[in-house]
Amino acid sequence: MTVGGALIFYAMAVGFAGPAGFRRAGWPLRAPRLGAAAVLAAAWSVPVALVLAGVTIALPASALSTDLGQLIGACLVRLRAAYGTPGGAGMVTAGQVLSVATTTRIAWAAGRLAHRRRTEGRRHRLLVRLAGHPRPDLPALVLDYPGAAAYSVAGRHPTVVVTSGAIDLLTKRQLGAVLAHENAHLLARHHRWQTAAALAAAALPIVPLLRETPARVGRLLEMDADELAADHHEPHVLASALVAVASPGGPATGSAPNRAASTLTLTPAGADTAARIHRLLRPPDQLPRRRQTITRAAVVALTVTPLVLAVAPALLALH
Repeated sequence: MTVGGALIFYAMAVGFAGPAGFRRAGWPLRAPRLGAAAVLAAAWSVPVALVLAGVTIALPASALSTDLGQLIGACLVRLRAAYGTPGGAGMVTAGQVLSVATTTRIAWAAGRLAHRRRTEGRRHRLLVRLAGHPRPDLPALVLDYPGAAAYSVAGRHPTVVVTSGAIDLLTKRQLGAVLAHENAHLLARHHRWQTAAALAAAALPIVPLLRETPARVGRLLEMDADELAADHHEPHVLASALVAVASPGGPATGSAPNRAASTLTLTPAGADTAARIHRLLRPPDQLPRRRQTITRAAVVALTVTPLVLAVAPALLALH
């Protein structure tokens, strides 16, 4: 029970205090990809800790063994002792319910998310096939749509889509920087990060950190794509494209219709767009190499902490 309680405390501390910690931290803006990894590691450590908490409450720490017979025997002894003690049966049942409920919720959210992504992807591919057309001077498909939008669609045939409104609004250099930004999303496989963030939020939306994970990760991945695009295009050019779309005199800036598994970058998002523009015009100093190493170690620690808490008593018992 002590280990299970520690894991539950860890999950609650990270899940409810995590958002404030990330809001105060300034380093993710200096290393956005590393920051996104830290957010995902912290978010996913919460459901993992809850599952392991239920397991450790229901089973004995001494059950850890490579001998299957010893493992089963230890579990039976634990269950017999629990059910023979006042309150023990309730404790074991609570642990089982916690593990099964959390695992079931994650599986349900994964199935629902996969179905929605598959349905939206099929609809979007049909839209692009019917309404999109290539242009020899652009490495993207063009949709005839008055709003200025550009986004990437991941999948078996990754594609960058740009609307005619964006082509009419932006200069050639601005459009090239925007398309480089979208290709950066595809090359860095940011869609996988976004899927992991969306699944975390759908699994346990009641937990603030998990609920805010998609927006927080999405914001950092946009900045990461900005950095990658800036390797080949001047940052102020991409910033000027965002300013052009965000200006009141620009064309309609609604989302492109029926987009799926995409990253829309030219639809202004208030403070997020302002932060990106500011960051492009005044790039922050990169994290020192030593600080990056320490931060990577912290991300790994967040990932393995629930497992270490769960198995530590068992490892001590083996010795």
